[in-house]
Amino acid sequence: MRALVCERFGEPLRLRDVDDPRPGPGEVLLEVEYASVNPLDLWVCAGQLPGTRLPLIPGVEGSGRVDGRPVVAHGHGLGVRRDGTYAGRSAVPEAACIPLPDGVDLAQAAALGVAGVTAWRLVHEVAPLGPGDRVLVLGASGGVGSLLLQLASAAGAEVWGQTSSPDKASAIREDGAHDVWVLGDDGLADARPPLTPTVVFDPLGDGYTALGVRILETRGRLALFGTSAGSRAELELRELYRKGLSVLGYSGLASAPEQLAAALRACIEAVAAGRLRVRIDEVLPLERGAEAHHRLRDRRVRGKLLLRP
Repeated sequence: MRALVCERFGEPLRLRDVDDPRPGPGEVLLEVEYASVNPLDLWVCAGQLPGTRLPLIPGVEGSGRVDGRPVVAHGHGLGVRRDGTYAGRSAVPEAACIPLPDGVDLAQAAALGVAGVTAWRLVHEVAPLGPGDRVLVLGASGGVGSLLLQLASAAGAEVWGQTSSPDKASAIREDGAHDVWVLGDDGLADARPPLTPTVVFDPLGDGYTALGVRILETRGRLALFGTSAGSRAELELRELYRKGLSVLGYSGLASAPEQLAAALRACIEAVAAGRLRVRIDEVLPLERGAEAHHRLRDRRVRGKLLLRP
């Protein structure tokens, strides 16, 4: 079968013919329909996660069929410590598979294991929202950002989305934003917010984290779950303690499998009921996987990119 393989850290993925996987004890054979592309895949291929051995087929989540039954697969080392979903078939732990109800689109389901679970837990567990909250979603056009807008709006909060590109504003409004703040890296130091948020969701880091600290309301909460703009930030500590702010970190890698599974089931239920929709930027053939990684790294994505073996 064909698969995308990471042969050396930091080098482009290679399309290779590889042997079909053979499931071992506790494993099942997943016929992959869609593999979702995530920042975590980039970190794995850059050698930034311990326990990764090469060569490796990346892909930490995907959807497909097991014995003809539709499932979504995520977690349990998939695409990190064992071969993942960037292939036509994958031997995955049975515990990593969650059955899908009738009518759930496999493309939608493929993107829920990381982006859906992250957004769900941020809104319902990490920084629980309710009516009266004013929320700023940084990087609102991304895969998690799009879902955060929908979930925060459903929780009754007033929601704004930030983007550096005016071209992405209409999609952000469609996903539930009250309005859009167009702000790029160059304007952070002097930026004046259109609202005083009680909560800032930050997947960017760098100067955006410092911006969040500066503009948050007293006793506000900053939920940090990524550093796609940069992994270091210089903060004004007096703002942090004088306003009594809380900085809350989230990482799925630090979460228990049962927590991730519960959130994933909640996301699947919301999609099945029509309360949640994954914005899919494009579905690419497997041979364009290296391009997908470049687009995600350069933040040239609206929603999610999927690969279809």
